[in-house]
Amino acid sequence: MSKILGIDLGTTNSAMAVLEGGSPTIIVNAEGDRTTPSVVGFRADGDRVVGKAAKNQAVTNPKNTVFSIKRFMGRKYSECTSEIKTVPYEVKEGQGGRAVVDIEGKDYTAEQVSAMTLAKMKLTPRSIWRDRHRRRHHRPGLLQRRPASGHQDAGKIAGLNVKRIVNEPTAAALAYGLDKQGTDQRILVFDLGGGTFDVSILDLADGVFEVLSTSGDNHLGGDDWDQRVIDWMADKFQQENGVDLRQDPWPCSV
Repeated sequence: MSKILGIDLGTTNSAMAVLEGGSPTIIVNAEGDRTTPSVVGFRADGDRVVGKAAKNQAVTNPKNTVFSIKRFMGRKYSECTSEIKTVPYEVKEGQGGRAVVDIEGKDYTAEQVSAMTLAKMKLTPRSIWRDRHRRRHHRPGLLQRRPASGHQDAGKIAGLNVKRIVNEPTAAALAYGLDKQGTDQRILVFDLGGGTFDVSILDLADGVFEVLSTSGDNHLGGDDWDQRVIDWMADKFQQENGVDLRQDPWPCSV
């Protein structure tokens, strides 16, 4: 029987798990970590680094290190004004008006960059990867607000066989075993992530979940809180020294 791998492609970090003995088990990556930073770095020598290695070199290579790319997935350039101000790399208008990242004159879509993170996770030295059948789990707000095809495209570019996309409210409810309590109920699930804040109402009946309603804020996440702290510190420094540190591309909240 083939195994199905679940992947949470996150704004800040990504993780993967598989069912073993009826229980979900997080699979560590090649570095031995349970999560992989969703960061891609492009070096001057042409090499590309992903995950922890990319995050570690972000301070010295800010304009060529891409993070929080999911905030641009499936969105027009004109819709990303606030997000563009928070990243040191260049985001411009690409074909069809979509937001793309410009690295040394070459454009990359959010799906292509996300696929690089997924491809990195594929290198995990575990026998589970011998199975070519994969399933990807996704964040709920992203599925509600952005085309699911964008996430499917990222998986396909990375060489994954995308079997199914499961919205995260359902995944969270299943993880807590709410479907095994034997009672019908309505559940509120909220997710405060790196890029978005999402709230969903689920109806549980006969062990089956139905997402009744989903709402949220695409501009309320860990990245936004980081930016508020950065702005406060930069304003304070500017008042005292007359220099706006935000004009320096080096600081970044990876």
